[in-house]
Amino acid sequence: MSPEKDSAFRAPQAAERGVACAADEAIDRLGPLDPVRALYVHVPFCASRCRYCDFPTQAAPANDPRMGDYVEGLVMELFRRSRAGELADVRTVYLGGGTPSHLGIRHLSSLLYALSLCVSLSRDDMECSMEANPESLSERMVLDMWAMGVNRLSIGVQSLDDDVLRLLGRPHDADAALRAIDAAHLRFENVSCDLMCGIPGQSARTLVRDVERVVAAGVSHVSVYPLAIEEGTALERMVARGELRELGDDEQAEHMEAAHEALEAAGLARYEVASYARPGFACRHNIAYWTGVPYRGIGAGAASMLQGSAGRVRLTDGCVTDELSMREAVLEDVMLGMRLAAGIADEEAARACASVPALGGVLERLRAQGLVEVREGRVRPTRRGWLCGNELYGAILECPLDPLDRPSH
Repeated sequence: MSPEKDSAFRAPQAAERGVACAADEAIDRLGPLDPVRALYVHVPFCASRCRYCDFPTQAAPANDPRMGDYVEGLVMELFRRSRAGELADVRTVYLGGGTPSHLGIRHLSSLLYALSLCVSLSRDDMECSMEANPESLSERMVLDMWAMGVNRLSIGVQSLDDDVLRLLGRPHDADAALRAIDAAHLRFENVSCDLMCGIPGQSARTLVRDVERVVAAGVSHVSVYPLAIEEGTALERMVARGELRELGDDEQAEHMEAAHEALEAAGLARYEVASYARPGFACRHNIAYWTGVPYRGIGAGAASMLQGSAGRVRLTDGCVTDELSMREAVLEDVMLGMRLAAGIADEEAARACASVPALGGVLERLRAQGLVEVREGRVRPTRRGWLCGNELYGAILECPLDPLDRPSH
């Protein structure tokens, strides 16, 4: 899409200027901003749209001129943010989508060159991740992306069962996925892959076989996501027509537990509700999301989170989507911490309880219910807490607050 037509990059029209002013006012209310330490760059293009996808993406042929126009818009936005001093403290970068590898080497090189001028990709403590799909990841791309500063590849495998891949509408087969992992190892030690579970026609046994095969292929990180059949997707229409049976919560939990046991047995420890890694290979960018680190999203549909002493706001395409008081942000941080195996430190829990007095009773009740535990100086989720995540997270977020503490904007 061209910068003129893409709402993420075109000059604001009259109505949009009002939205931009509202966003500026919300940001001004935060007071001095904490530094942005994580940068997300969204690439909305894919070879084809998967049947489960409800993300802001679109299918485009490999030579589609909209991709070049879009990258130009991203580069302009990066330079604008850099000149404003927003990117000086960034320590993790994530190129996601969509399928960044679908841009091709030429457009990716332009984007990464601009990134290197705005963010210190060569720093020893920088993590720069890029998502790739098997059908568009070549050996040449692996070599070039490594040379341009990417040091972590995340490959969208989803399954190694060709029947399941066809059901999902993936544009590759199992052999292509395994070849992509092999190609990634030409340069990358930090290679991740995504798998999906709870798919109609998939069993816990076939999921475990997928886990064992990607581990044998040498990945250092695996994320396992339960399939969500979202409104408006092709899979939802198939379920509505009776062509598919959506798996229930108990079946999805069985799949997650089977994957958990297989990954732990293979030496990949669970560090987040859906992610496992060998020692030293946990994704720092993902951890930033769960630990209240401010992040900037660039590109159509990319979300940002900014915060200061007075609270926190989230924005998408220049519009405020969420505005939290400081105490609401404290509750959110405790809730997000329960997504992590490490949980939160006792000191952090004590500060949160001092800020929101009712939280202490909520945590005690969750402990009595077996959803959290206090161990080794930390408040952590239990395995039962993860399996009952909605109950755990909801109890924390619904903790009573002083009504005067909520934003009135």
